[in-house]
Amino acid sequence: MWRYLVWVCLLLPQLGIAEVFSGRVSHVSDGDTLWVRPDGGGVPRKLRLQGLDAPEICQAGGAASRDALGQLVANKTVDVTVLYQDDYGRGLARILVNERDVAAIMVQSGHAWSSRWHRSLGPYAVQENQARAAGTGLFADPAAEMPRDFRKRHGSCFPTQSLGVTPR
Repeated sequence: MWRYLVWVCLLLPQLGIAEVFSGRVSHVSDGDTLWVRPDGGGVPRKLRLQGLDAPEICQAGGAASRDALGQLVANKTVDVTVLYQDDYGRGLARILVNERDVAAIMVQSGHAWSSRWHRSLGPYAVQENQARAAGTGLFADPAAEMPRDFRKRHGSCFPTQSLGVTPR
């Protein structure tokens, strides 16, 4: 009985939480944050790609990462699955463009790292290893600094950024 209760407690948050919609990308802020205007109408939604960590915009590789994400999705229709909300009010989302996982593409092209959690190398570890082996993007520099380490040393590039501002 207790095992059943544990499974229910673990699975309940996963059921019914995801929000799924399609929309057009209206703005790309950096290598892992973008704004999507839902096809059903309404204001653009600020979303962060789930499962990767892109360089800060003021960090080496940050502008290239933002530009790569823009090339991939700007003004295109995407399919969005919002899984959670982060501490900054962004929806953490899996985003597909032409049925391809945007985060996987960003990591494989060397514009982001797979998110790490404890001892896990993250959901895109295979793509990151491929980019490292090829010396692609960020991984062309053996001294490239992971964004979480950069933030620990320097903080955010936008410490006073307003969280509620919507781009036009």
